[in-house]
Amino acid sequence: MSKNALVSFKGNKNIHTEIQLTGSKSECNRALIISALSKNLVKVENLSNAADTVTLNGILNKLGVWSDETGESSEPQTQDSTLVDVGPAGTAMRFLSAYLSAKNGNFLLTGTERMKQRPIGILAEALKTIGADISYAENEGFPPLNIIGPLHQKTSQVKIKGDVSSQYISALLMIAPILPQGLTLQIEGELTSKPYVDMTLDMLAEVGISHAWEGNSITIAAQPFKIGTLVVEPDWSAASYWYSIAALAEEAEISLPALKDKSLQGDSQIQKIMKIFGIATSKTENGISISNLGLSLETNQILDLKTCPDLAQTVIVIAAALGKNMAFTGLETLKIKETDRIAALQNELAKIGVTLTEENLIYTLNTDELHFPDKITIATYEDHRMAMAFAPLALLINEVEIEEMQVVEKSYPYFWEDLKKAGFDVKEL
Repeated sequence: MSKNALVSFKGNKNIHTEIQLTGSKSECNRALIISALSKNLVKVENLSNAADTVTLNGILNKLGVWSDETGESSEPQTQDSTLVDVGPAGTAMRFLSAYLSAKNGNFLLTGTERMKQRPIGILAEALKTIGADISYAENEGFPPLNIIGPLHQKTSQVKIKGDVSSQYISALLMIAPILPQGLTLQIEGELTSKPYVDMTLDMLAEVGISHAWEGNSITIAAQPFKIGTLVVEPDWSAASYWYSIAALAEEAEISLPALKDKSLQGDSQIQKIMKIFGIATSKTENGISISNLGLSLETNQILDLKTCPDLAQTVIVIAAALGKNMAFTGLETLKIKETDRIAALQNELAKIGVTLTEENLIYTLNTDELHFPDKITIATYEDHRMAMAFAPLALLINEVEIEEMQVVEKSYPYFWEDLKKAGFDVKEL
């Protein structure tokens, strides 16, 4: 049964705490696929307990391509049809679309009702161009997918749009080394979320897979994986919520052990972004420390979030709460995430008198009517990032009720417990 969280913060709004973050979901999901493709030559350390990662690991376990303890791996047995249900895990849907196409078996790849509304056609058509046997079980261009593998490669050249989802590109890059002809991806248009493509290529390089990136083309030849270990870093996406807390607190000194200031993760850009709001990042012996300098800057700049769209909700809510009339670009992919994140933000920001309007792909935040009621109830739309972006408002509003509190399990299962460590009061309703 769904529960709500009632979040509050009593007394002085001073935050002094140390938070050990879970492993990066983005890195974990790539590492699991790479390990499975390598037939377990590649090990993974510091796996996240995020629901999406647990789901993907469980699926790969069930298919017989991953073993945590024995170091052994086996090919999945061919069956008439194997149901593969990713639930709400969008990354798993995209990565498994490519992975299952390259493996032996007959699969029905499906997910939640919301997952069936999230487009997959661009990736599926690219895979079909390469030689995959994929058909749409219900609606053209959307999950569920019927996949019969392994694909019989017809070409090593494929074009794919760069401005829809970088996960389509990462999914193709990861299977490239095991394809007989390798793969050359020609990226059409502007590449959004480039840091995530860089992350995929860097992780492949760690286990011996080389690539050439010339202009808009990325080439990976057929080549073997080498024995190695992918060590997953703590999650910068999770860290972003602590930057939010630091920004909304009166004083803050928050330590985040093992977090690297120079990271593969695109969301590490939060360090630079938060300087606008007076938040400093300091490197420590075992991680980083973030502090509120009380020097929030006046800004009329347009902030481009194209390379880090998962930070959008957090940054926009911070700006709104601090009364910053700002503009944002690079938000086009937000409409096809767990929910339509633009509409969700507009609905919930209205509850504190803030508007977010779009004109020519520029989203403008207007805080002229900003006000803080005694209590506010935030709908999450089954979106983990909505819950975590709005919860820190408890530093400014007496009571913040977050609906469907369990949604945070998708990426940050210990979020509510960590809030309690920092001095927040969190009650289940």
